[in-house]
Amino acid sequence: MTTLSRMPLRHSLFRCPLRRGPRDRGQISILIIGLFGVCLMLIIGGVDVTATQIARTRLLDAADAAALDAANALDEQAAYTGGLGLSVPVSTATVQAAAARTIAASPKPVGVTSWQTAAGTGSPDGRTAVVVLEGETTLPFTGGILAALGGSVTITVEGRARADLG
Repeated sequence: MTTLSRMPLRHSLFRCPLRRGPRDRGQISILIIGLFGVCLMLIIGGVDVTATQIARTRLLDAADAAALDAANALDEQAAYTGGLGLSVPVSTATVQAAAARTIAASPKPVGVTSWQTAAGTGSPDGRTAVVVLEGETTLPFTGGILAALGGSVTITVEGRARADLG
Protein backbone atom coordinates (compact mmCIF):
# COMPACT_ATOMS: atom_id res chain seq x y z
CA MET A 1 0.00 0.00 0.00
CA THR A 2 1.37 3.35 -1.04
CA THR A 3 0.96 6.38 1.13
CA LEU A 4 0.93 9.99 0.05
CA SER A 5 4.25 10.72 1.73
CA ARG A 6 6.05 8.06 -0.29
CA MET A 7 4.72 9.07 -3.72
CA PRO A 8 7.31 10.46 -6.12
CA LEU A 9 7.36 14.24 -6.55
CA ARG A 10 6.17 14.13 -10.15
CA HIS A 11 2.90 12.57 -9.05
CA SER A 12 2.36 14.91 -6.16
CA LEU A 13 -0.35 17.54 -6.14
CA PHE A 14 2.07 19.93 -4.45
CA ARG A 15 4.32 20.43 -7.45
CA CYS A 16 6.00 23.86 -7.73
CA PRO A 17 4.09 25.89 -10.36
CA LEU A 18 6.69 28.75 -10.42
CA ARG A 19 9.29 26.76 -12.30
CA ARG A 20 10.01 28.41 -15.65
CA GLY A 21 11.50 26.98 -18.75
CA PRO A 22 14.28 28.47 -20.88
CA ARG A 23 11.82 30.18 -23.28
CA ASP A 24 10.75 32.73 -20.63
CA ARG A 25 14.21 34.19 -20.16
CA GLY A 26 14.85 37.81 -21.28
CA GLN A 27 11.21 38.87 -21.46
CA ILE A 28 11.60 41.58 -18.83
CA SER A 29 14.17 43.46 -20.93
CA ILE A 30 11.58 44.02 -23.68
CA LEU A 31 9.18 45.44 -21.11
CA ILE A 32 11.88 47.72 -19.67
CA ILE A 33 12.79 49.02 -23.13
CA GLY A 34 9.12 49.70 -23.90
CA LEU A 35 8.59 51.46 -20.58
CA PHE A 36 11.72 53.55 -21.13
CA GLY A 37 10.43 54.59 -24.56
CA VAL A 38 7.05 55.61 -23.19
CA CYS A 39 8.65 57.57 -20.34
CA LEU A 40 11.04 59.32 -22.74
CA MET A 41 8.19 60.35 -25.05
CA LEU A 42 6.20 61.70 -22.09
CA ILE A 43 9.17 63.75 -20.89
CA ILE A 44 9.94 65.13 -24.37
CA GLY A 45 6.27 65.96 -24.97
CA GLY A 46 5.96 67.63 -21.57
CA VAL A 47 9.02 69.81 -22.14
CA ASP A 48 7.83 70.86 -25.62
CA VAL A 49 4.30 71.66 -24.42
CA THR A 50 5.71 73.66 -21.51
CA ALA A 51 8.00 75.63 -23.84
CA THR A 52 5.04 76.40 -26.10
CA GLN A 53 2.94 77.57 -23.15
CA ILE A 54 5.74 79.83 -21.90
CA ALA A 55 6.13 81.33 -25.40
CA ARG A 56 2.36 81.89 -25.52
CA THR A 57 2.46 83.69 -22.17
CA ARG A 58 5.31 85.91 -23.37
CA LEU A 59 3.42 86.74 -26.57
CA LEU A 60 0.34 87.54 -24.51
CA ASP A 61 2.39 89.92 -22.35
CA ALA A 62 3.65 91.66 -25.50
CA ALA A 63 0.10 91.88 -26.91
CA ASP A 64 -1.15 93.40 -23.65
CA ALA A 65 1.70 95.93 -23.65
CA ALA A 66 0.97 96.88 -27.26
CA ALA A 67 -2.75 97.19 -26.48
CA LEU A 68 -2.04 99.42 -23.49
CA ASP A 69 0.14 101.64 -25.67
CA ALA A 70 -2.46 101.65 -28.44
CA ALA A 71 -5.27 102.57 -26.01
CA ASN A 72 -3.51 105.91 -25.50
CA ALA A 73 -3.16 106.53 -29.24
CA LEU A 74 -5.65 109.38 -29.54
CA ASP A 75 -7.69 109.62 -32.71
CA GLU A 76 -7.51 113.41 -33.05
CA GLN A 77 -10.29 113.71 -35.58
CA ALA A 78 -12.73 111.80 -33.36
CA ALA A 79 -11.62 113.81 -30.31
CA TYR A 80 -12.15 117.16 -32.05
CA THR A 81 -15.51 116.26 -33.55
CA GLY A 82 -17.07 114.23 -30.73
CA GLY A 83 -15.10 115.20 -27.64
CA LEU A 84 -13.34 112.90 -25.25
CA GLY A 85 -16.21 111.31 -23.39
CA LEU A 86 -15.42 108.66 -20.78
CA SER A 87 -12.36 107.20 -22.51
CA VAL A 88 -9.71 108.13 -25.05
CA PRO A 89 -11.19 107.79 -28.55
CA VAL A 90 -9.13 105.50 -30.79
CA SER A 91 -9.52 104.26 -34.34
CA THR A 92 -8.38 101.14 -36.12
CA ALA A 93 -5.65 103.11 -37.89
CA THR A 94 -4.24 104.62 -34.68
CA VAL A 95 -4.34 101.26 -32.89
CA GLN A 96 -2.57 99.49 -35.77
CA ALA A 97 0.10 102.18 -36.00
CA ALA A 98 0.74 102.26 -32.25
CA ALA A 99 0.83 98.45 -32.03
CA ALA A 100 3.27 98.23 -34.95
CA ARG A 101 5.55 100.81 -33.28
CA THR A 102 5.45 98.98 -29.96
CA ILE A 103 6.19 95.59 -31.52
CA ALA A 104 9.02 97.02 -33.65
CA ALA A 105 10.62 98.66 -30.61
CA SER A 106 10.33 95.58 -28.38
CA PRO A 107 12.72 92.62 -28.48
CA LYS A 108 11.23 89.30 -29.52
CA PRO A 109 10.46 87.07 -26.54
CA VAL A 110 12.75 84.12 -25.89
CA GLY A 111 11.65 81.09 -27.87
CA VAL A 112 9.76 83.13 -30.48
CA THR A 113 11.39 83.15 -33.92
CA SER A 114 9.06 85.65 -35.61
CA TRP A 115 6.09 87.79 -34.68
CA GLN A 116 3.75 90.33 -36.21
CA THR A 117 0.40 91.97 -35.70
CA ALA A 118 -2.38 89.97 -37.30
CA ALA A 119 -5.85 90.53 -38.68
CA GLY A 120 -8.20 91.75 -35.99
CA THR A 121 -5.88 94.46 -34.69
CA GLY A 122 -7.85 97.68 -34.38
CA SER A 123 -10.75 99.19 -32.48
CA PRO A 124 -14.17 97.56 -32.67
CA ASP A 125 -16.00 100.35 -30.82
CA GLY A 126 -13.79 103.45 -31.02
CA ARG A 127 -12.84 103.13 -27.33
CA THR A 128 -11.14 99.72 -26.97
CA ALA A 129 -7.77 98.86 -28.49
CA VAL A 130 -7.46 95.25 -29.65
CA VAL A 131 -4.03 93.92 -30.61
CA VAL A 132 -3.75 90.46 -32.16
CA LEU A 133 -0.22 89.05 -32.27
CA GLU A 134 0.87 86.02 -34.23
CA GLY A 135 4.20 84.38 -33.54
CA GLU A 136 6.12 81.26 -34.44
CA THR A 137 7.95 79.39 -31.74
CA THR A 138 10.64 76.75 -31.64
CA LEU A 139 10.29 73.52 -29.72
CA PRO A 140 13.37 72.37 -27.78
CA PHE A 141 13.27 68.67 -28.70
CA THR A 142 10.93 68.12 -31.63
CA GLY A 143 11.43 71.47 -33.38
CA GLY A 144 14.03 70.10 -35.80
CA ILE A 145 11.81 67.19 -36.81
CA LEU A 146 8.83 69.51 -37.23
CA ALA A 147 10.87 71.94 -39.37
CA ALA A 148 12.15 69.07 -41.53
CA LEU A 149 8.55 68.05 -42.20
CA GLY A 150 7.71 71.61 -43.24
CA GLY A 151 5.65 72.50 -40.19
CA SER A 152 5.92 75.01 -37.41
CA VAL A 153 4.09 76.03 -34.26
CA THR A 154 2.13 79.25 -34.69
CA ILE A 155 0.62 80.95 -31.66
CA THR A 156 -2.02 83.67 -31.90
CA VAL A 157 -2.91 85.80 -28.89
CA GLU A 158 -5.11 88.85 -28.32
CA GLY A 159 -4.69 91.76 -25.94
CA ARG A 160 -7.39 94.36 -25.15
CA ALA A 161 -7.11 97.69 -23.38
CA ARG A 162 -9.14 100.84 -22.84
CA ALA A 163 -7.94 104.18 -21.47
CA ASP A 164 -10.77 105.42 -19.28
CA LEU A 165 -10.71 109.10 -18.33
CA GLY A 166 -13.13 109.01 -15.44
